[in-house]
Amino acid sequence: MEVEMKIGKLMMDPATNMPIVVLKDTHGSAILPIWVGIYEANAIALEIEKVQTPRPMTHDLLKNLLLGLECRVQRVVVNELKDDTFYALIWIERNGQIMSVDSRPSDALALALRVDCPIFVDEEVLKSSKVTNAVSEKSTNEELRKWLEGLNDEDLGRYKM
Repeated sequence: MEVEMKIGKLMMDPATNMPIVVLKDTHGSAILPIWVGIYEANAIALEIEKVQTPRPMTHDLLKNLLLGLECRVQRVVVNELKDDTFYALIWIERNGQIMSVDSRPSDALALALRVDCPIFVDEEVLKSSKVTNAVSEKSTNEELRKWLEGLNDEDLGRYKM
């Protein structure tokens, strides 16, 4: 089963200085932080802020290619957490055929924002994430921020994109 999520916020991990994309359940209180690379975080931030670049960035190019090939991105799914690394699938439809493409979650999220498709996380990924249950207990943004800032490597297993 998949849980529909949205990008709740983009923040910096104060301990590692790495960006974190925080996914939030659209119908509940589940939260999933995913540490991403700086370039991918920038691609996500540019689209969140609707910043136009003079030339297409990589995810814009991917969107343009998919549109030119008459493909539609149906959804992206963070579908696995293995060895502290998240995995994602991009589900694409073309001429009635549906295919999935393996992706890093950060790239899938950057593309999802550009093509305005839904974002999902597999329920098993939420259950196996060490931080999801603890984070969902934090009710306010300030509590969440303080809690995330207080995490250390032992608390979360250093999840990777």
